[in-house]
Amino acid sequence: MTTPTTTTVPTRVRPGVVLAVLFTGAFVMGCAEMLVVGMIDLIADDLSVSLAAAGALVTANALGLALGGPLLTFLTTRFDRRSVLLAAASVFLLASLLPALVADYPVFLAARVVIGAVQGLFIAAAMVTATSIVAPERSGRAMAVVISGFATSSALGLPLGTLLGQAAGWRGSFLTVVVVAAAVLALLVVVLPSVPTGSGSGALGQARSAFAPRVLAVLSVSFLTFAAMLAAITYLVPFLDAVTGVTGPLVTVYLLVYGVSTTLGSALGGRFADQNASRMLVVGAIGVLIALGVMLAFGASPWAVGLAVLGIGALGMGTAPSIQHRVVTLAGRGAPLAASLPASAVNAGIAFGSLAGGIALEQRGPSFAVFTGMGIAVVAIAAAWATGFLRTSS
Repeated sequence: MTTPTTTTVPTRVRPGVVLAVLFTGAFVMGCAEMLVVGMIDLIADDLSVSLAAAGALVTANALGLALGGPLLTFLTTRFDRRSVLLAAASVFLLASLLPALVADYPVFLAARVVIGAVQGLFIAAAMVTATSIVAPERSGRAMAVVISGFATSSALGLPLGTLLGQAAGWRGSFLTVVVVAAAVLALLVVVLPSVPTGSGSGALGQARSAFAPRVLAVLSVSFLTFAAMLAAITYLVPFLDAVTGVTGPLVTVYLLVYGVSTTLGSALGGRFADQNASRMLVVGAIGVLIALGVMLAFGASPWAVGLAVLGIGALGMGTAPSIQHRVVTLAGRGAPLAASLPASAVNAGIAFGSLAGGIALEQRGPSFAVFTGMGIAVVAIAAAWATGFLRTSS
């Protein structure tokens, strides 16, 4: 099996410490991304904008990550990954400080684009760094550590940030992120090893390898899998209300189950990625289809829906390390740039799935949104099976 990166393992490096700091950095950036979701009403009131305008802050972050992340990664391909990570963390800190200090919506919107872009850059550089400090057979688990940082931010960071925002105001939440980000930056300065880009890895050469058809084909699996998940999960609350009969505080339990399941899935998925990443993509897509089927068939049962939500999160997010592993492996010398692409595919899938599920819900109700997710999952299974035969040409 081709190793995901061409860099050598640095000497005198403590992988566990480096991975722990990268996890924390990913967690803090993920919290900053999700904070707006939990405090959207507070932000709208304070800035005197509509909820739709406040919601655009979420879109701005996603677009920054999906488009700006790969662009920044392309522009920094020749630089040492240590320098890239430190620069990304520094810009993130400054951009997160703006919303807390400047009472201006356009500035906030621009800052969110920048935050998303450097978040995408951080993901890519952290993946390359993580895999460079461990043995090749543990690269999937190293990637899973970074991915788990973002997944954990949804499970824990979002509710904690929301509670903090309610107690200290939404600006107080962002100030807390800035303080923690400063601590993470200091730790990065201390523990990060030098991870230079391999020879013969120029920007254009990397782009040709990173955007090769075989890589794009595997990215389509991620796009489809997350689209299937979000077609249903985006509208979980109306489904619980109309079909399951669950409302009020109990809804939070289901959201927490989903958040925790994605964290567990991303953490455990790294081991499966190391064993057989291609097979895990098929198994994960099949698992999402089955879980959606349970949700649709037994939607009146609160317990069955809870198990279905657990399965969707764990099995769907469990494919993330395998996608990352397959992409950087198939990209060959384009691995440093390709490492930024799965996050873009995931965000595109989330956007498409939410849109498709919303159209289905408006036409026939929340159950049809779940059915739409099942249809997308069937295509994801076929794509996962077909891409299992792809191998790098280098």
